[in-house]
Amino acid sequence: MKFSELFAGTEIVSHSLPLDTEISAITCDSRKAEAGGILVCIHGYAVDGHNFAADAIERGVAGIVVERDLGLPRQILVSSSRLTWAKMAANWFHHPADQLHLIGVTGTNGKTTTACLLKSILEHAGHKVGLIGTIQNMIGDRALPAARTTPDTYDLQSLFALMVAEGCDYCVMEVSSHALDQERVAGCTFDAAVFSNLTQDHLDYHGTMENYLAAKKRLFFQCRHAIINADDRWADTLTDGIPGPITRYSAKLDAADFIAKNIEYKADGVRFVLVGDGQLGRVHLHIPGQFSVYNGMAAAACAVSLGLPFETVIEALDKAPGVKGRAEVVPTGRDFTVVIDYAHTPDGLENICRTLKDCCPGRLITVFGCGGDRDRLKRPQMGGIAARLSDLAVVTSDNPRTEDPAFIIEEIVAGMKDTKTPVKVIENRVEAIHWAIQNAKAGDTVLLAGKGHETYQILSTGVIHLDEREVVAEAIKTLE
Repeated sequence: MKFSELFAGTEIVSHSLPLDTEISAITCDSRKAEAGGILVCIHGYAVDGHNFAADAIERGVAGIVVERDLGLPRQILVSSSRLTWAKMAANWFHHPADQLHLIGVTGTNGKTTTACLLKSILEHAGHKVGLIGTIQNMIGDRALPAARTTPDTYDLQSLFALMVAEGCDYCVMEVSSHALDQERVAGCTFDAAVFSNLTQDHLDYHGTMENYLAAKKRLFFQCRHAIINADDRWADTLTDGIPGPITRYSAKLDAADFIAKNIEYKADGVRFVLVGDGQLGRVHLHIPGQFSVYNGMAAAACAVSLGLPFETVIEALDKAPGVKGRAEVVPTGRDFTVVIDYAHTPDGLENICRTLKDCCPGRLITVFGCGGDRDRLKRPQMGGIAARLSDLAVVTSDNPRTEDPAFIIEEIVAGMKDTKTPVKVIENRVEAIHWAIQNAKAGDTVLLAGKGHETYQILSTGVIHLDEREVVAEAIKTLE
């Protein structure tokens, strides 16, 4: 691709490359920079790509994109490397997103389930749908691995191109606050964008809840139609000043566009009457919990706003399967229940604990930890929630990363001191799960919170395999 085509639509401060220079490759990873290609230097959260620019020039790259003048030959000075990188990637793949109906889902909790429900609805209506999200990426029925909730700019555009090539007309994607802050979806126009909720998370990155909200809000300046949870405390701040029409959904406000009425919570899911678009329909979702009502409403409101028939949406929700790692019941063949859930925030943990407590005939045994190298403020909060809502709490390791697991546990337990709930500390997560299952009695529910769909654990020594479904199966065998 010629230089002029690659940089079309970007804002270049200065450069010295001929416009007809042929570019053979593009990357923002200095390790992948090659002769004839372009290296985009990004000042990242931990590493500054500008530090590797000189080496890339020595290796013969055609040019380097920089945000500050390094005094190097073949440099292309821009005001924002991230924004330039996003536009370059879209140009490189010939703007595949323009050939898709994009739907973005953002919020602290509920993104994955809402996105999966939307995919089910659209497929039920006869569309071929791509999915980009936390658990996996999908092109129709074909699953592809996902390294992060929202891929890097180049990988994202590559996925869009694959979806177009394989006949998708819709793409539903989870859009994280990190992705929005880092311009990964810059230049993408979304037909609709959904806001699920905002609770404490990622403050290690954003610093404050206001900054966290501001990152989320950016999505709604890139969408044609906003779908908003009116019951969230941040909803009014989020919608203030955003362009385009807004559809609100609620379980509390009769003035909302879509309302859930006559809600019934069961062990196997939720039932409610959805009122909206001048119609009403009886919804049965096979995922338990109040959060499922909100996720179902969000998906339905979004689908109807896109023009899908109300009746088709209701039918699709009834047929939609559960989502791996989201209130997932693990078959045990025993007289107690084991549930795996991704809850890794205070709000997420409180939601799943309340849900299970309401339908648990026996004790709720909660096994959980907190991730290392992440927001430390939520550790005592999650400890307090688990102690308050569980009959027995087992504190263990999550993904400690570079931190000492014992130190993380100590900060969790600090929030559990003013409770009478028995607390068991078992640092090794496999051993903690075995202990919980060995001590479960008839009617009890064992909640394994934090890992969800993940099949690994990140330690200071590296990544190890850890699939909690396999651990549960092994623990059950010890009872025989």
